[in-house]
Amino acid sequence: MIEVIVLRIVPYAILGALTGAAYFAALGWNVRLYADNGAGWNSLLLHLSRLAAAVAAFTFCARQGAAPLLASFAGFLALRTISINRYRLAFEKNP
Repeated sequence: MIEVIVLRIVPYAILGALTGAAYFAALGWNVRLYADNGAGWNSLLLHLSRLAAAVAAFTFCARQGAAPLLASFAGFLALRTISINRYRLAFEKNP
């Protein structure tokens, strides 16, 4: 019985991880756009698109139930941790 539940939850965790990977990749791109002087509307559009995509993914998972939502959020947080550690290591190498 547990195996069936895990097999139903794993795709949502993967979806959350993919959402997190896209979100944090776009965040890095967004930071570079904000740091440029002539970013303007492109950075704002990317910022809003990044948030809208995350909201859409989590809304989809929430409509499937609490367990899929929690699994997708766990996948998202796992990628958040990986992303933060990756950027921290890059910053420590090149201060």
